[in-house]
Amino acid sequence: MSGTGRAGEGRGRLGSVLSNVAVAVGCVLFLGGFAWAAVVYKPYTVPTSSMEPTVDPGDRVLAERIDGDDVRRGDVVVFTDSVWGAVPMVKRVVGVGGDTVACCDEDGLLTVNGKPVEEPYLRPAGGSPESRDRASGQDFSAKVPKDGLFLLGDERHGSQDSRVHLDDAGQGSVPRSAVQARVDAVAWPMHGMIERPAGFAALPGGVSETGPLPLQVLAAVLGAVLILGGAVHGPVAARAARRRRLREVAAGAR
Repeated sequence: MSGTGRAGEGRGRLGSVLSNVAVAVGCVLFLGGFAWAAVVYKPYTVPTSSMEPTVDPGDRVLAERIDGDDVRRGDVVVFTDSVWGAVPMVKRVVGVGGDTVACCDEDGLLTVNGKPVEEPYLRPAGGSPESRDRASGQDFSAKVPKDGLFLLGDERHGSQDSRVHLDDAGQGSVPRSAVQARVDAVAWPMHGMIERPAGFAALPGGVSETGPLPLQVLAAVLGAVLILGGAVHGPVAARAARRRRLREVAAGAR
């Protein structure tokens, strides 16, 4: 066998090894990404319109399993509380223990401890994207008890939220322990990640870090690319090797 032929076979074996390695690594990344997401996240279907326009009724969301102590202002959370009906509900946290939450100031904004909070996720007023609807259809003020959370829907004119329970002992709040998960993304339809609102970032405690979902998706996508690339490379490399051998045979015959 000629040196060229041996070199070609060597390249072919190396290509086959690399192809198998790519498929193996791809499988680990692909399956690992899904397994990691299955452990960290739980899917929910949002039954009502109380979180429009952020989340529409019927949307499937992915919520990161967290402890109530990890909740920050601005988080969209899934919780269950017997006073609210003992069924999983989705609302946004606008106040934590010790806060005074009030609405509205002269600009129609929600205030937390006297500081106005911009809420760009609210429905535009009068169809104008430059303006936002009033932060609440009713005026209110509530002192959030220790270990409590004050929750509002993003659809401020129709949401059955903390404002409905203001006369309760907890001033409309729910305990942190009622929180089961934090919504990170709308999975179907694929609206993507729910951003942490910057309006709460300047308040003590800041806002939550982005969850691991982007990394999990990246791992799964990269794994799929490696699997497909490795699977395609094998037959292509084998076909190229056969062509090289045929050319060598033809050259030798001459």
